[in-house]
Amino acid sequence: QVQLAESGGGLVQAGGSLRLSCAASGRTFSSYAMGWFRQAPGKEREFVAAIPVSPGRTLYADSVKGRFTISRDNARNTVYLQMTSLKPEDTAIYYCALDQTPRGLSLRVGVSEYDYWGQGTQVTVSS
Repeated sequence: QVQLAESGGGLVQAGGSLRLSCAASGRTFSSYAMGWFRQAPGKEREFVAAIPVSPGRTLYADSVKGRFTISRDNARNTVYLQMTSLKPEDTAIYYCALDQTPRGLSLRVGVSEYDYWGQGTQVTVSS
């Protein structure tokens, strides 16, 4: 079993920044790719970013490319999402997720392709 716990959400003005954290426990975190997703009210959950076991190759949704940065600290069992130049349309609940595909080299964008999810953290961007 894997437990994921997000933190770092909050209320921020447009143009501001936030850093989300996701702490993992219960399995060898460093062996698996990780992703961030978000879900706005009335919308489906959507892909935001993904990172494989070894940092250096990442994937982003077009809507956040150049503004968000995903990173991981395997020693701390934590994945981060640094968000800058935030916009009101970034308002959503943000979820981290773990892909238990062996070797953790794939970067997946589908909700159904991830096996474990956190409870989410609310990010609200005011205009």
